[in-house]
Amino acid sequence: MIYNTDLEELIFHRHEHFPSDELIILSGYVGPNPIDRLRELDFPKRVIYGMYGSDGIKEVLHTSLIRLNDQVPDISIFYSNLPVHSKCYIWKNHGEIINALIGSANFSDNGLRTPYREILAETNRDSFRPLDQYITQVLNNCIDCREGVVRRGPAIPIIPEDIAVCNMTLLDPRTNEVQNANGLNWGQNPLNHTNRSDANIPIRADYIRRYPTLFPPKHRGILLADAAGRIQRHNDSIEIIWDDGVTMRGLLEGNVIIDNILYPKQIASFPEKRILGEYIRERIGVPNGARVTRRHLEQYGKTFIEVSLLGEGVYFFDFSVQAP
Repeated sequence: MIYNTDLEELIFHRHEHFPSDELIILSGYVGPNPIDRLRELDFPKRVIYGMYGSDGIKEVLHTSLIRLNDQVPDISIFYSNLPVHSKCYIWKNHGEIINALIGSANFSDNGLRTPYREILAETNRDSFRPLDQYITQVLNNCIDCREGVVRRGPAIPIIPEDIAVCNMTLLDPRTNEVQNANGLNWGQNPLNHTNRSDANIPIRADYIRRYPTLFPPKHRGILLADAAGRIQRHNDSIEIIWDDGVTMRGLLEGNVIIDNILYPKQIASFPEKRILGEYIRERIGVPNGARVTRRHLEQYGKTFIEVSLLGEGVYFFDFSVQAP
């Protein structure tokens, strides 16, 4: 059987259908949120970041994975010295594979939570032995995540600006003030939102043109229908790691056409849009539900967020203020 929706729930509940005492996840790229959720499973888990051997790892993601390795019960996180782009989800019982899924879905929010973006397929029993040999070979060429070295991947000719940090302003460039009913004050319009702390970070056309890998295009169709005919908006799931170590689920949502290509127009938190707004308000000292102004941001010491890409669908948001 082939699956292309609800992949995260598929992985986290599949063990309920057969006896299993171990889960092994091999993924080209990984994100902190699904790894943190592995604490729900009360048996040993091994997670392998496959592309470490070619891409290396950024310091912020490395730090986050080490923290999860120490905090999530019965988990071991490894980095593969062999560049491996495979995605394999393997359940074992008493050392033997009893079920496995392979496909294109990375173990990250971006890979598991966007409908129709990726697929996973069941493997038959005839594949269990070669799959076990493959995983063993990869594990034999892995290191413990705590032994990882923060480094850049191979030198690849790319546009310098494309790997730079994007400074996403929290002000309206036209008024130089926080927007009244958008951005950090998105929830101030009671007709559109249920919580006055709801917030988003607008993705401006200039950002998309200057940093195309940060904000990838959406599907050309604005709306998608699932297998039951229900209409779904295509919003890519992302993971956000803040400079203070806080992690947050997010969506690249909304629609805007730039140069005849469909892009997201804002970043919002998920599953509730207030999560982002309350987090920012707490950092700048504004009560939840209150309107945010430019003065609040200037008193805090920063009117923008520095955004960079740590890996596929995993972002670093730096809202720190430099000491005087």
